[in-house]
Amino acid sequence: MNSQKKGSHLSKKNKSNTEKPSYTLELETVYGQPNQEAFGSAVFYKTLISASDLEQTALDVYQYFVGDLWDQYGEEAWLESWKEIYTRAQDADPDADIVAELQGLSDFDAILSVSMLLENIENAEQAGIALAGAFDDPAVTKLTVYTTGDGEAMSGLLIAAWRKKTRDATLLVFLMD
Repeated sequence: MNSQKKGSHLSKKNKSNTEKPSYTLELETVYGQPNQEAFGSAVFYKTLISASDLEQTALDVYQYFVGDLWDQYGEEAWLESWKEIYTRAQDADPDADIVAELQGLSDFDAILSVSMLLENIENAEQAGIALAGAFDDPAVTKLTVYTTGDGEAMSGLLIAAWRKKTRDATLLVFLMD
């Protein structure tokens, strides 16, 4: 990722809360609104032209979330852990279950993050409902999970989903030490 393109997809204004779908607002209630705290979690909502823009947008969201630490530790450190670890099959069951998909991940770092994301949260039941609302909808035509981290103490996940009909992307980034 070119440092000159820092946050290129994010420089556009985020949609206001009145324009965000209810599933995004519910996910934000549990996991937080867009921020640059580089710790914890945040939800981002974007409009994309095509599913092919999803990975670049996910990288931009990740970089934005990390904020100033991206330059402080260097792009290489933050991209060392970046990898796609799961993609929902295009012909997946229309009753896909994001919680089961996350719990089925085999990547060691991802397993630790999934536990924190699903269980070590104030209201785990509400979290599961919010995740299902955002990511289990049959309108989601592409869903990918990436690992994140600084190559040292920080690790996490980024879940990116895109809906073809509305061209909306919902991204959940999670990063802990």
